[in-house]
Amino acid sequence: MLSRREYLTLSAGACAALALRPRLAAAAEPGDLLTKPIPKTGEHLPIIGLGSSATFSQSAGREELDALRSVFETMAEHGGTVFDTAPGYGASEQVSARIVNELGLRDKIFWATKMNTAGFGGGAADPSAGRAQVETSLERLGRKIDLIQVHNVAALETQVPIVAEYKARGSVRYIGTTSTSKGQYGRLESAMRDMPLDFIGIDYAVDNVSAEERILPLAQEKGIAVLAYLPFGRTRLFQRVKGREVPAWAAEFGATSWAQFFLKFAAAHPAITAVTPSTSDRAHMIDNMAAARGRLPDAAERKRMVEVIAALPV
Repeated sequence: MLSRREYLTLSAGACAALALRPRLAAAAEPGDLLTKPIPKTGEHLPIIGLGSSATFSQSAGREELDALRSVFETMAEHGGTVFDTAPGYGASEQVSARIVNELGLRDKIFWATKMNTAGFGGGAADPSAGRAQVETSLERLGRKIDLIQVHNVAALETQVPIVAEYKARGSVRYIGTTSTSKGQYGRLESAMRDMPLDFIGIDYAVDNVSAEERILPLAQEKGIAVLAYLPFGRTRLFQRVKGREVPAWAAEFGATSWAQFFLKFAAAHPAITAVTPSTSDRAHMIDNMAAARGRLPDAAERKRMVEVIAALPV
């Protein structure tokens, strides 16, 4: 059986002249792009974006940089805008900022980055280092930043006020925090109740729905936008469905690949604003952006999707 990469590569190669170009043109039409509003402002974002934690951080050579440039071009061609990065993702923020500036896409990207001077184990944060980190991020992009999230709910009492300072100055538009660990959900919930958060970033996938218990309902209650991270469980979900066909009934809501199946599931939750799967592959970016077309699965279909995956071997 073909892997996702092999299938997409063969399809692109065999059909480039006859099918791919018309498909790209059709997919780039803005009218049917699915978007959701940021609750605090009503600003709409496309439901599928681009992450960088597992891919961009390792890219340094010419071939890799060309691939990343192509991914940004492809996302923009298909109407995507949301890009999630962090100073802690290796060279991701620096390299990505340079690419979007070179491509003239700087003002077309909803730029979401992070702040963390406390380290991933938590502990005390250094306010001067935090401000320096924000200044570096601003300098790299060359304009105001759309969203800065405190990474891994670390030292929120110190770091959230720093981001708030920059928001008050007009240098940052939205404030948030993130967690991809269920063990941190208690701290995240407290922050959502007590701090001026516009966004959170949370792990959420068809086989990882713990956030539905308390975090996502609280986000709806408080009017906090949500970026869904790890919709593929890194690569876990692709391993579980390897060699299996996408259920035929998934075509009813426009999912014709497993990536679209997983992304549409995450995006369909009413609390989720956008999903940011990581990729440095153009064909995967095209596949991912297709999940922002058509319709999203309803509650009954989402339940069926969970059941399909739950029945597979781990």
